[in-house]
Amino acid sequence: MPDTRRGVLFGIAAYSMWGLFPLYWPLLKPAGAVEILAHRMVWSLVAVVAVLAVRRHWAWFRGLLAQPRKLGLLALAALIITVNWGVYIYAVNSNHVVEGALGYFINPLVSVLFGVVLLRERLRPLQWTAVGFGTLSVLVLAFDYGRLPWIALVLALSFALYGLVKKKANVGAAESLTVETLVLLGPALAYLVYVEKAGQATFGHQGAGHALLLAGAGVITAVPLLFFTASAIRVPLSTIGLLQYIAPMLQFLCGVLVAKETMPSSRWIGFSIVWLALAIFTYDSIRTARLARVRKSARTLDHVVT
Repeated sequence: MPDTRRGVLFGIAAYSMWGLFPLYWPLLKPAGAVEILAHRMVWSLVAVVAVLAVRRHWAWFRGLLAQPRKLGLLALAALIITVNWGVYIYAVNSNHVVEGALGYFINPLVSVLFGVVLLRERLRPLQWTAVGFGTLSVLVLAFDYGRLPWIALVLALSFALYGLVKKKANVGAAESLTVETLVLLGPALAYLVYVEKAGQATFGHQGAGHALLLAGAGVITAVPLLFFTASAIRVPLSTIGLLQYIAPMLQFLCGVLVAKETMPSSRWIGFSIVWLALAIFTYDSIRTARLARVRKSARTLDHVVT
């Protein structure tokens, strides 16, 4: 199988797993969102360490210890992803799956804005158009909900900020997740001990199946991340940009078709505007990437001729 096709399949697998997360978290009830989050931190570390052990890949750790800036960035990333994970688990288990999906739909637009505000990047006209429609969709949905869609905004902002920090750190996926979960391990274990002593823990008190599902939170966190990494090194960034919409679309369908969340006409209008914004954004990205390839080919041809 060609390497590019294998990369696309890895990407589809990663984003499909992320998209089906709304089906998993309700299985962990009666555990609350914070207990689930704590278990996810602990078992994610176990899962990723197991992967590194199989690969016998440990040399990176000593080198990273000598780079305090990278360690600081990964510690910051750990705090940011804690917010993202916690809010998303809360969204799913409180019947706000559709609003959670909205967060990941608008995430690319938020990332673009971060590029403008924090990295001084300049947007093309169609990118500004997409951002404008994205802002309009949030206003329409705020009117529909009777409040700002805070779950969606927190998810979009936290994940965009997480991506920015991870880009600055420039550390591999498995290595990064190891450090991040190590940072989170102490607070997670402390909370689990607290709820156990308070008689509020569910792990080990709801049967073996429930305990295995809580432990499985680590596996379903680590596996799609590794699939994503395998995809990212094999396919163009433009392809990754298209594949990323698989996850929020599946999340949206889970909310509408499985969780049976209500979708009044005003909410459909808001989501339609989001999809229009993403269509414009995607078209501009593909067109720009194609023009860049044409210019590169033309320069290479000129060089060969001369």
